[in-house]
Amino acid sequence: MVVLVTGGTGYLGRAIVKALAARGHEPVIFARHATSSGLPGRLLDGDVRDARAVRDAVRDIDAVCHAAALVSLWRPRPQDFDDVNVGGLRTMIEVCRERGVPRLLYTSSFLALPPAGRDMPISANDYQRTKVLAHGVAGRAIDAGAPLIIVMPGVVYGMGPRTEGNLVGGLIQDHLAGRLPGVIGADRIWSYAWADDVADAHVTALERAPIGSRYVLGGENVPQMRVFEIVRAVTGRSLPRRIPFAAASAAGFVEEWRARLFGHPPLVTRGAVEIFRHDWTLDSARSERELSYRVTPLERGIRTVLDGLS
Repeated sequence: MVVLVTGGTGYLGRAIVKALAARGHEPVIFARHATSSGLPGRLLDGDVRDARAVRDAVRDIDAVCHAAALVSLWRPRPQDFDDVNVGGLRTMIEVCRERGVPRLLYTSSFLALPPAGRDMPISANDYQRTKVLAHGVAGRAIDAGAPLIIVMPGVVYGMGPRTEGNLVGGLIQDHLAGRLPGVIGADRIWSYAWADDVADAHVTALERAPIGSRYVLGGENVPQMRVFEIVRAVTGRSLPRRIPFAAASAAGFVEEWRARLFGHPPLVTRGAVEIFRHDWTLDSARSERELSYRVTPLERGIRTVLDGLS
């Protein structure tokens, strides 16, 4: 298949592009700086907010993998999250309808789902708020007959550059360098998904998932501190301290004020702290059955990340 990958230069997007090429497909990478990425496949510079550029990209395409998203803790203009995460998906759905593209895979997020013990998603920050909205857009498009498939990755981690999409790798690097102040919600449960596993599941879903299906792509459900316990076992580095929620929220308030005043990204926000208050357990059983999804053990994954840093 010839597969257009939006956001193909992002942290997960790169893994998807490589998985497509490894499986014999032809990736077409659509991103703002695609031509300078060094990735395999056809490279198209463009922005999902530009409907004309999207229409030009969706030509002679067998399928689309829409992984483009604004993944960030904060932006001075919150509307940017809406324009990219919600508007970009709406544009892609419409263009795929116009062009008659038979398969569109949308990369949602575990943060678009309710946390453990809740019936409804929360809206803690602009990234999560817009991923919840986009998830709803995708669901309604399926109900209206769009040839759409939704995948919902957990906390994606693995090898690769340090970006905002590579949260775990950044935390580990900061911890080893003595720059990590501590862990917020150390005992809260997160679902850690190895990036290559998630990317392979994207390709399998593009190849054979039924239209309208939804798949959770999680991993091991463990407390956040488990990551650093593995780091300690390998490196001898002491565990980071636990930051109480009250202290973290106070710091978030100060950081948000500083960001508004000076325009510098905050180190933490109250919205991020709210996300850390919850457990985010995921059940990937359906993906394991229908997509042959595999879950790399967290210990093996973290040890691989550490080997890559040495």
